[in-house]
Amino acid sequence: MSAASPVPLVALLAHADWQQVSVLAAPPAPTLTVGGVAMVADIRGRAADLEGNLLTVLQPPLRDDWHIDVLIQTAAASRASALLIGDSSPLSQPSSALAARVGLTVLGADDPLAAALAARRLVAEVELHVSDTVLRVTSAATRSGEGVEDVMKAVGSVLHRPLALVAAGGDTLLGADVVAEEDRETVAGTLTAGAARYRVTQRVELSGSALLIAHPVPPTTARDATVWLVTRLPHDLPAESAAASAALSVAAAVIGQRASLRRLAVERDARARASLLGELLNAPDDVAPTTRRRALEAGWRLDGWHLGIRIDTGPEVDPVAQRPEVIGALQEEGLDAVVVEQGDGWSAWITSEDEPRGADVEARAGQIRSAQRRLAATTPTAVGVGRYHAGPRGVARTLGEAGEAARLAAGRVASGRFLHVDRLGLGQTLLAWTRTDTFQPAARSLLAPLEGQPGDLLHTLTTYLDEESSVSETAAILGIHRNTVAQRLARIRSLLAVDLADPSERLALHLACRTIWIPPSDVG
Repeated sequence: MSAASPVPLVALLAHADWQQVSVLAAPPAPTLTVGGVAMVADIRGRAADLEGNLLTVLQPPLRDDWHIDVLIQTAAASRASALLIGDSSPLSQPSSALAARVGLTVLGADDPLAAALAARRLVAEVELHVSDTVLRVTSAATRSGEGVEDVMKAVGSVLHRPLALVAAGGDTLLGADVVAEEDRETVAGTLTAGAARYRVTQRVELSGSALLIAHPVPPTTARDATVWLVTRLPHDLPAESAAASAALSVAAAVIGQRASLRRLAVERDARARASLLGELLNAPDDVAPTTRRRALEAGWRLDGWHLGIRIDTGPEVDPVAQRPEVIGALQEEGLDAVVVEQGDGWSAWITSEDEPRGADVEARAGQIRSAQRRLAATTPTAVGVGRYHAGPRGVARTLGEAGEAARLAAGRVASGRFLHVDRLGLGQTLLAWTRTDTFQPAARSLLAPLEGQPGDLLHTLTTYLDEESSVSETAAILGIHRNTVAQRLARIRSLLAVDLADPSERLALHLACRTIWIPPSDVG
């Protein structure tokens, strides 16, 4: 019996259908291949063609040395690839030595017929193996639970291989970590957003003999990031890689369908939240009982004191998909907030039982600012914070203030695009005065020594003064180390011959910075 494409014996041994097969003598070299399977009933049986094939003896041989030795000698003389016997217990030392001397790998299995049939399917009946695998994967995937994780678990149990959802570039989003560090560059060059558009399975040869099979998951919206369904095979066994390719295309479609259904449910909830918030914002002096009831069902507290937060972002961000990330960032800072998708961003508020004191207000603003920094790694934002207002109508008032503050914050790169409405008022009046023709020349003259100096000293000074002379806040906003900020401030003191500890000098410098410093045109 012959096969069109011989396969490495080590690949057969690594396949799930051969888990019961063990090596008894002369471990196979990586180059040793199996071209087919020949089966005989017992030691007396003879096969017509053994060259390049796996000789399987279905009847367990007697464990007298000469029985095993005859089999080994017969298989070796016939140039069989390997010998499989129906007994997985160790060979005697003389038989093991004989197998090593004639160069014949001896395998053992308690059920040699099942092992032989599995090998025949993997070597010579590839199409049958692929069809069978796809049928079982389709059945398992469609009958699995509603979640994406359920589908992956069901498919993995059929393939007996680790599965993962991987982003373009190779980062694992869900499931097993199938991309080793040494393979990351190779995987990133293949699993690209461009390749995903063709909806074609990709094969990536990894270090060693491993192979990565990946199929793109259909996106649920045009803004969805590229995601691949991936499995890792220890060897490129043609039957297994072909079956995995076909199976992943089916599983990826099912995952895309489940994700779409979940997206529809999430969008329905988002519309309900936005509708309820719209009723609150547009309500007259007294909020309607039906609106109060819906707010209660949604878990929104309308009594108490509310602090509004507006988080603006760009049109490329999906507010519905990233709402959990916003909630998580606020919760990490100890803030239990209601978060509602609105336009290009989110409206949110936190509620306190009693009217907060001044220190509490500042503490809450600091927590919100820290949450903004947590989001900065993935989502650039402009954040505005309102004042505390009481009662159901207080939600609309504080969110209105937060929205105005967020619009102003979008142009304030030096403050990290963050603005608390309590800091407006007098500051706005002073800034208006600094725009006059008499003040601007004086401001330019005062700060002229900083021009052309390395280290962006004007930006550093502006941020430092905006942050009430906090070195740590300045370093966080500029993305540099505290020591770097301190060094820059020392140079500023020397160049301007000023005392930054003097309140009057700080005020003059702050107004001058606000007058002449212009944020980079590519921000905002």
